[in-house]
Amino acid sequence: MSKNIYVGNLPWSASEEDVKVLFEEFGEVISVKLITDRETGRPRGFGFVEMEDDGAIKAIESLDGNDFGGRNLKVNEARPREERPRRW
Repeated sequence: MSKNIYVGNLPWSASEEDVKVLFEEFGEVISVKLITDRETGRPRGFGFVEMEDDGAIKAIESLDGNDFGGRNLKVNEARPREERPRRW
């Protein structure tokens, strides 16, 4: 089974590969997705990492609040996205 992990407060310079290397210390990384602004394409400073359960728990406990690229990471288990009304 795998867990989806929210990773926030990422430095703007962080790449998906940088985040993958950081999390691989705790187990197999299945996927990394950093979120970008739809209009500008610039990073939004957060993303999601999918890992196996055991590695995910270790990563959350170890990385939450730690410095990465000069910023303190916010790392926790991702919650399902809430439905928002469509804007027309």
